[in-house]
Amino acid sequence: MDITISQMQSSVDNWIKTYGVRYFNELTNLGILMEEVGELSRVMVRKYGEQSFKNKEAELKLEDEMADVLWILVCLANQTGVDLTAAFQKTIEKKTNRDKARHLNNPKLK
Repeated sequence: MDITISQMQSSVDNWIKTYGVRYFNELTNLGILMEEVGELSRVMVRKYGEQSFKNKEAELKLEDEMADVLWILVCLANQTGVDLTAAFQKTIEKKTNRDKARHLNNPKLK
């Protein structure tokens, strides 16, 4: 099932209103985002880096941790009035204009 960013924002908002009672405040959600990014980092470092998994960490799934980061980021966007579709499109345009030749001409990437 494909889902647009806008549909994702609506789905999260509906879930919060149905099951979550209300959004946590913005600072709480920022803290949760940092926790989730840390959990994603732990899996990445152990899977692709030089550290080994401890105890039950091997059961952690990369896709689950990425989805947790995405979920809380969508929560923050919803509660601060950010249209992630528009913001993402703007970022692609900015990066294209700024970097369209930069990486192609970077000898370190060849």
